[in-house]
Amino acid sequence: MTETTPMISFRDVWKRYGHLDVLKGIDLEVPAGSVTCLIGPSGGGKSTLLRCVNHLEQIDAGRIEVDGELIGYTERNGRLYEITEREAARQRADVGMVFQQFNLFPHRTVLANITEAPVRVKGESKAAAEKTARALLDQVGLADKADAWPVQLSGGQQQRVAIARALAMKPKLMLFDEPTSALDPELVGDVLGVMRGLAEDGMTMLVVTHEMAFAREVADQVAFMADGHIVETGSGRELITDPKEERTKEFLSSIL
Repeated sequence: MTETTPMISFRDVWKRYGHLDVLKGIDLEVPAGSVTCLIGPSGGGKSTLLRCVNHLEQIDAGRIEVDGELIGYTERNGRLYEITEREAARQRADVGMVFQQFNLFPHRTVLANITEAPVRVKGESKAAAEKTARALLDQVGLADKADAWPVQLSGGQQQRVAIARALAMKPKLMLFDEPTSALDPELVGDVLGVMRGLAEDGMTMLVVTHEMAFAREVADQVAFMADGHIVETGSGRELITDPKEERTKEFLSSIL
């Protein structure tokens, strides 16, 4: 990747469900080593856009590139052809994703949850994967929970394990789809604290969030999405404290 290649590039991206256009010509760049937050009303297309980055959703037009590589498709003679599921899985291995729900395997310990993908997908030895997993558990403040079962953890703890699990694959970037929305308010801070630490370490992050304080303080870039469009972009402090577009002002005044 060169200095000028963004980590994620969306170019005129469209997504339809039947006759409904959910994404309408999205253009956005996420620079390497930066944090971009997507904010906006529910149903505006934020989560759909996020899921298109690792081809969990197929786009209908436009192109998405991660680290200069076209995602989900291959180009021949100016036309795009969808890649195989195996090729898509290879691309996904470089992209960590954390969902609203924690999606931990209930029948595996915390340690086993984190080591499974590095061993199975990347062919790491069990010993190397466990060493990495324990270091990551320490990083997210759960060093003493390696042998616990998911059911024994709070929601906030499970979400921090989910973050550690994504990081165990050594991804180029991390996608977060409202990672705190399913948590009790008093547990939100611990998860956001882990995400702040990742930002400080230079991890590229694309985050769908309703946590405006996090977006204002941590994001290098905030994009306000509504009705399938990116209405406005700016720095976190700039967009949230002094939005320019009326639609952005309406949204922020309704939640702040």
